[in-house]
Amino acid sequence: MATARSESSYARIYAVVRRIPRGRVATYGQVARLAGFPRHARLVGYALHALAGDSGVPWQRVINAKGEVSPRAIPGWEGLQVRLLEREGVDFDARGRVSLQRYQWKAQRRARPAQRTFKLPI
Repeated sequence: MATARSESSYARIYAVVRRIPRGRVATYGQVARLAGFPRHARLVGYALHALAGDSGVPWQRVINAKGEVSPRAIPGWEGLQVRLLEREGVDFDARGRVSLQRYQWKAQRRARPAQRTFKLPI
């Protein structure tokens, strides 16, 4: 069962994945960093695994650091991910890899809004 903390973490990850433009990809580590979880690429994998089928989150745009589609627990999902990416115009080479130099999403971490500070009357 997911905890409130993991649901909050997953929501941050899903928000980043929703920002990946059609025809671009991001790595698990890149999504983790942009969501505020540097060095927690595996957390991104767990979050994407927990997605409902009708979530609207473009999970197919997240691949591994080698430019490959990562293996899934359920056979056949890798092929689906490849087909979805190819429909978006992402090309795979003969080794089944995506050129990250060409297709990787170049995103910056969004700045958090400045917090307001209040001065108490003295």
